Amino acid sequence: MKSISLKCVLIACVVMLFSCAKEKKYFEVTGLAQGTYYRVVYEGTENLKPVFDSLLAEFDTVFSVYYDQSMISRINANDSSVRINDEFRYFFQKSQYVSKITDGAFDITVAPLVNAWHFGPDTTKHSIPTQVQIDSIRQFVGMDKISLRGNRMVKTDPRVTIIGNAIAQGYSSDIIAHYLDSLQVKNYLVDVGSEMRSKGKNSQGNVWTIGITRPEENIDSIPLEDRYDIAIALDNKSLATSGNYRKFYYEGKHKYAHTINPKTGHSEPSNLLSATVLANECIEADAIATACMVVGLEKSKEFFAKHPEYDALLLYAQGDTIAKYKTSGIILK
Repeated sequence: MKSISLKCVLIACVVMLFSCAKEKKYFEVTGLAQGTYYRVVYEGTENLKPVFDSLLAEFDTVFSVYYDQSMISRINANDSSVRINDEFRYFFQKSQYVSKITDGAFDITVAPLVNAWHFGPDTTKHSIPTQVQIDSIRQFVGMDKISLRGNRMVKTDPRVTIIGNAIAQGYSSDIIAHYLDSLQVKNYLVDVGSEMRSKGKNSQGNVWTIGITRPEENIDSIPLEDRYDIAIALDNKSLATSGNYRKFYYEGKHKYAHTINPKTGHSEPSNLLSATVLANECIEADAIATACMVVGLEKSKEFFAKHPEYDALLLYAQGDTIAKYKTSGIILK
């Protein structure tokens, strides 16, 4: 994966040169990125927070829709001078791939529909779009309406816009992990907004263990140590969780969640509360977890039966209780 700039590789070489004689220990580095947190635990000789901050800031210049001059914002604004880089190309190719294997459930062109339901940048008001409005927007939603031609993004309609929110945190976890790989770090856990990638063992010499947040609407008001009922092993894998228990609103008695089906244009009712996906790359785990929330429980089960290269823990409502479905590769701790 071409996701580390020459500048970062040079930084890595300098870090290795000046730290090779120092004793290794486990560092825990935290910070803010993409409107959330990041946390990196790794065995090394130096505190790499300045490098992590630089990598994540550089990532935002490509993928942040909240930054007017980012590459993705300029593409959405139909800036004809934009020339895509390797990071964006990889993002697009992975988006195409996951869209294909999920039969269109994952779609980075869903942005106009997300905005119509007020789950985009403007969340100050909530109103339900009419079917006429949805049908009008769906005319310029679909992966078939965008393509790459050389180093340019081509749209069939200038109203097509793209969003990376459902894949960006996972991708940025991969980028930090690949940077650590370039330093030959053998043990680490990268966590960007709960999208994670692990390698090796923790400081106790054990496989990394990850707590899965209970999918309850008021979970953020519960003390952190009480939010987890389930823990799973993350052994040289990536993990991402998507759920409909944080971003939602009510109109009357009806709950509308932030995951919009790109095919129907609607926020679909579902008893699937959260989907945790394990994959080799976090960019894929993140995208597939989102697709699960789009299609619901039964179709998600069908997907993982067809794609044993991925594993999943699906938490769903069963009466007044939360039930779970897991594939064979999920090891509960």
